[in-house]
Amino acid sequence: MAPRDTEIAKPIKLILSDVDGVLTDGLITIDNAGIESKSFYVRDGHAIRLWCNAGFHFGLLTARNSQIVKIRAAELGITLVRQGFAEKLPAAREMIQQMGLEPSEVCYIGDDLPDLPVMHEVGLSATVADGAHEVRQAAKWVMNAPGGRGAVRELVERLLKAKGRWEDFVPNRMT
Repeated sequence: MAPRDTEIAKPIKLILSDVDGVLTDGLITIDNAGIESKSFYVRDGHAIRLWCNAGFHFGLLTARNSQIVKIRAAELGITLVRQGFAEKLPAAREMIQQMGLEPSEVCYIGDDLPDLPVMHEVGLSATVADGAHEVRQAAKWVMNAPGGRGAVRELVERLLKAKGRWEDFVPNRMT
């Protein structure tokens, strides 16, 4: 872990995440009946629980409205959720204020142009491996994993390692 990573990670208490393209692969499937489906990666969900079990907070901020996001958030115990915000920065500011935090205490992970204003506002901006070029250029951290395939898991691990907390969640091996 680079010393710079430790310094950047130290103040982070809240991860805000986009949904489509970060927690999913960005595909939105709509069948002939108009039923929408998305796929979520189980390791991302597990990492969100680890992050929260470590005493930190996690929130979702998405431009679209989806019952699927509401259901997934409930499964993971995420109560900080904002949907339907094409302009994400005002919603992000409200979420940060609601949590009693400063922008410097927040990490935001996004993948496309609507995420840039929030990324410029927070202490740690992150993106997925397959994020838009401009987003990868703006991000302080670029994950190796693509959206919907472990990028949030990677982000949480990197943050917890930088904070010296990762080993708290790795079961001891039997000798």
